[in-house]
Amino acid sequence: MKILIIEDEKPAANRLERLLSAHFPEVQFGENLDTVTKALRWFGENAAPDLIFCDIQLADGISFEIFEKLKVAAPVIFTTAFDQYAIRAFQVNAIDYLLKPIDPAELARAVDKFKSRQVKQVLDLELLKGLLQPERRVFKNRFLVRFGEKIQSIAVEEVAFFFSEERVTFLQTKEGKKYVLDSTLEQVENQIDPAVFFRINRKYLCRVEAVDEVLTYSNSRLKVKLTNSADSDILISREKVGDFKDWLDR
Repeated sequence: MKILIIEDEKPAANRLERLLSAHFPEVQFGENLDTVTKALRWFGENAAPDLIFCDIQLADGISFEIFEKLKVAAPVIFTTAFDQYAIRAFQVNAIDYLLKPIDPAELARAVDKFKSRQVKQVLDLELLKGLLQPERRVFKNRFLVRFGEKIQSIAVEEVAFFFSEERVTFLQTKEGKKYVLDSTLEQVENQIDPAVFFRINRKYLCRVEAVDEVLTYSNSRLKVKLTNSADSDILISREKVGDFKDWLDR
C-alpha cells in the first residue's frame, strides 16, 4: 500500500509515518510534501498513491487548491484540528478525518475503512470550505498572572515554560520570573501553539528555546534541563521521546 503524506509540520508528518508503520508494516511512503506547489508538481510527475493523508492548512495555502486544480484519483483522509461540528459533517459527507493530535486507534480505524473501500473518492470541496475555514484555531497571545495583589499581562513570546507544583500552575518567563496562573496545565496546553510549546511530562510544558540540555537516561528515556529551572529531574518517557525529537528537529 502506497501512502502520500501532505503535511507542513515535520513532527506531525514523522509521527504519522511512525504510527502507520507500526499498524501496517506493508505500507510504503512517497515523498513528504509540505506545500500546495510541491503537491501539484508531484501529482503532475507521479502516479496517484493508494491513499493520501492531507492537512488542511499548508505552508503556502489551503490544501483544497490541490484538488480544485487537479483530478486526484485517490481517497483522501484529512487531518484536522477542528471541532465536533465539522467532524460530524465529515461523517455525513462520507469523507474520513483524523483529529490532531492523532490517536493510534483512530488511525487504524481510518485505514481499515479505506481498505474495506468505504472511503468516498469524490470530494465536495465547497462543503468542506464552508465548514472548515471558520473553524481555524486561535491561540492565546497573552496570559493574565497574579503577582501579589497585582494582576499582570505576560506575552506568550516572553514565556519560557509552564509547570505545575503542588496543584498550582506557574508561568516562568525567559528572564526567570515566576508567576501563578489561574488555569490548570491541561487548560494552558489547549490554549497555546503546539508547534511552539511541548508537553514534556505531567509537570512541564516548555518552549524550545528553554531547552538548555538533553541527556539520554535509563529505559530509553531522556532527561531535560530547562533554562533557569532548579528542577534537575525532568524526564521524558520512552513513549514521548520520538515526538519530542521531531519537535526539536523542525
